[in-house]
Amino acid sequence: MANATFIPASSMGMTLVSIALAAPLLGLGAALVLRSDAEEVQAIDTLPEHAPDDLRDTGLYADWTGKRVADDVLVYSPQYPLWTDGARKARWIRLPPGTAIDASDPDAWEFPAGTQLWKEFAFEGRRVETRYMQRRADGSWLYATYVWSADESTARLSATTGGVAVGVDVELGGGRRHAIPSSADCRACHDDVAPVLGFSALQLSSDRDPDAPHAEPLPTGAIDLRGLLSVGLVRDWPAGIDLAPRIAARTPVERAARGYLHGNCGGCHRDDGPIAALDMDLAWSVADASDDDAPIVATSVGRPSRAPLPSGREGAPLRIVAGDPDHSVLLGRMRSRAPIHQMPPLGTSVVDDDAVALIARWIDELDERPSAPRKRTNR
Repeated sequence: MANATFIPASSMGMTLVSIALAAPLLGLGAALVLRSDAEEVQAIDTLPEHAPDDLRDTGLYADWTGKRVADDVLVYSPQYPLWTDGARKARWIRLPPGTAIDASDPDAWEFPAGTQLWKEFAFEGRRVETRYMQRRADGSWLYATYVWSADESTARLSATTGGVAVGVDVELGGGRRHAIPSSADCRACHDDVAPVLGFSALQLSSDRDPDAPHAEPLPTGAIDLRGLLSVGLVRDWPAGIDLAPRIAARTPVERAARGYLHGNCGGCHRDDGPIAALDMDLAWSVADASDDDAPIVATSVGRPSRAPLPSGREGAPLRIVAGDPDHSVLLGRMRSRAPIHQMPPLGTSVVDDDAVALIARWIDELDERPSAPRKRTNR
């Protein structure tokens, strides 16, 4: 498919031109597209307050029957994908013409009003749901989930708005079924500080982790951080910050483990997140890329846990016990799908066995290191 988005072209008296001009950089191609300032202003002024009832009306597809994605929609793939019961995913983003992402805080990108993101979930080769986000003119975000019909001829807005997930006809084993999130569920993970998950400097780094659990082959024409910067779709990148961020680690296992925790847990467990009071920071900062004293280690290894081990073992529980996976609460909660214990608490019904094995290997190779918490200074 051809994908394109836009960069300023003030010398032409227009707002934008397509990435077709930068095709050698990104491997993308599309016809030249020009729009006037008036068209851009009108588009922002008419941003919807509510999601349309039909996925086809969000603008993702140029050809619904053939499922051809629109030329100004960009495909991407995070290097540490979120686990969702083994679903295969496809992801896209569209920026409004003539706009760019503000990366002055490289760990918390600011997206322009009108930004749209889609994430498609497929099981056994069949589309099941597509989740959708769009930033409103007032800076807030709308969230929606579209449920595909069995023959994939329609994708209609889910009726779940009250916080109750609805099962669909996807058997996951053990009597479990895939669940469609409500809009309230979306807001539980996508908070005001970090509403967009998976589209970030670390996730889009060209230095991809080959050992990341469930790593996906890059789609044809997928964008990365360097490509976004090269065509002006990300601006104000801080001097001195690596253009190909990489998690610092002593071993490949540690790098992959920290990446998994960042991608699957760091959205909530971070020093500026909704549960910051727990002082458990599993997010990785590209602006504070350290190693042994990384917050992931400092706030977890040897630190007391408020939650007991799901197995009910006696003794003071610790979040991570270096060298002892079976006595580490973090791993115990990853292994559990009991509602009171399971982590992550939403979005998954099946234990991620590959991730559990990875985190167990990482805990096994940990030694006893100082674990005094250290706060970041970049935010």
